[in-house]
Amino acid sequence: MPIYLPETTATSADTLTPRQIVSELDKYVVGQGRAKRAVAIALRNRMRRQKLPSELAEEVAPKNILMIGPTGVGKTEIARRLARLAQSPFIKVEASKFTEVGYVGRDVESMVRDLVELAVDMIREERLVEVRDKARESAEERLLDLLLPPLHPTGDQPEPSDAGDHVQRTREKFRDRLRAGGLDERVVDIDIRERSFPSFEVITGSSVEEIDINMKNMLPSLFQGQQRKRRMKVQEALQHLAQEEEQKLVDTESVSRAAVGLVEQAGIIFVDEIDKIAGREGAQGPDVSRQGVQRDILPIVEGTTVNTKHGMVKTDHILFIAAGAFHTAKPSDLIPELQGRFPIRVELEALGTEEFVRILTEPKGALVTQYIALLATEGLTLEFKPEAVHRIAEFATMVNERTENIGARRLHTIMEKLLDEVSFDAPDMTDRDVVIDGAYVDRMLADIAMNDDLSRYIL
Repeated sequence: MPIYLPETTATSADTLTPRQIVSELDKYVVGQGRAKRAVAIALRNRMRRQKLPSELAEEVAPKNILMIGPTGVGKTEIARRLARLAQSPFIKVEASKFTEVGYVGRDVESMVRDLVELAVDMIREERLVEVRDKARESAEERLLDLLLPPLHPTGDQPEPSDAGDHVQRTREKFRDRLRAGGLDERVVDIDIRERSFPSFEVITGSSVEEIDINMKNMLPSLFQGQQRKRRMKVQEALQHLAQEEEQKLVDTESVSRAAVGLVEQAGIIFVDEIDKIAGREGAQGPDVSRQGVQRDILPIVEGTTVNTKHGMVKTDHILFIAAGAFHTAKPSDLIPELQGRFPIRVELEALGTEEFVRILTEPKGALVTQYIALLATEGLTLEFKPEAVHRIAEFATMVNERTENIGARRLHTIMEKLLDEVSFDAPDMTDRDVVIDGAYVDRMLADIAMNDDLSRYIL
C-alpha cells in the first residue's frame, strides 16, 4: 500500500548525517540500532551520490538492505520513517501476494507503477500549494462575475465612465464581503463539467500501460464530459471553482516528468515477507513456483526499465529494502542472483519487557500518549502510573511467549482490553479523573492472561 506523509525535522534531509538520521528514527522506533545504522548509511550514500559527476553517479548502485527478524519488531516502521524523513516516495508490497493463484509474472512491475502514481500525487500536491493563492483569486473573479454580471454583456453599448466606476466600487465591496464570509449563504448557479467515460472496455493480455494508442487523444469528445448547471452556496462554489483553477494552472506533463525523475533517484520500495518466496520448492499445492517469483522480481531489483502511463522508469537507483522473519527458511534459500542484490543484512532483535515499556512511553505518539489524548476529548483525565506501564509490558511479554509472538503489536490488543470499560463508559462517567495503577491492570488482565485458551482468542 502506498504510504506518504510529510515529516518535519529540525534540519533539511539533505544535510542530515547518519548519526542525525539515527537520532530522528529513535524518536519513533525503540532499539534496533544496527538496522537504523544500515538505513542511515544507505540514505546518506544516496545524498552523496547526487553530488558526484553524472558519469560516475550513474555507476553507483544503491546498497539494498535485507532485514531479518520476527514480526512486530519494527522492520516496516524503520523503512517508513526513513522515507518520511527523506521525503521520498515509498511503497510497501507483500512478496507473498505474487505466489497466489492467477498470478501473472508481469504483475511484479505493478510495484513500480504504484510508486510512480504516489510520486505524481506528491509532486502535484507541491505544485497545487504553489498556485493556490493565484487559483483562489481567479475563482473569486469568476464568482464575482456570477454575482455581478456585466450591465451589457453583449458589448453593444459602451458603459459611461461614471457607471463603470460605480460597478467597480460595487464589485470591490462584494469582494470584501466574500472574503469576510458575508456571502457564504447566498446561492449561485455554476457550470459543472461531469466526468464521463465511454461504456466499452479494452480486453488485452498486456497491461494498460502497454497500449500505445491514447484513446483520450483520439476521441476527445467521449472523455470531456457534459456541462450542466448546478445550484450551490457561495462558499461551496468558491471551493469548487478554486479547484478547477488549480487544475488549469498545474502542467500535467511537467508533473509526470518530475515524478518519474523523483522515483528513479529517490524511490524506496519495501518488499515484506520475502522469506515466503524462499525455498520449499518440493511443497505441493496450488501456489505459484517461489523460484519463479524470485526470478520475476530479480530484474526489477537489479535494474530494468518499466513502462508506465507517465513514461519509462529506470529502476537502477531505486532503494529496495526487503524483510522477513525467516523462521522456516534462510536467506541462503533465495536464489543466488537475488541474494547478491541485497548486500547489507541486519538482524533485528526480539522485543522484551524493557523494550515494551519504552515503546509505551518514549516515541512520539506513543500508545499511552494516544489513549490519554483520546479520552481527553471526553473530558477525562487519564493517568498511567509507572508500575501500571511496567505491568502492561509484562503481560504483553507473557502472552507473546505463551501464544504467538507478534512483537509490539501485542501492546495494541493489551491496551484495548485494559481500557475497554473506561472507553465504553467515558461519556457517562461522573468521576473525570481516572488513575491506571498496577492493581487496575491486574484486575482487568489477570484472568485472561492466565487462561491460555482465552488469551488465544482475546489477546
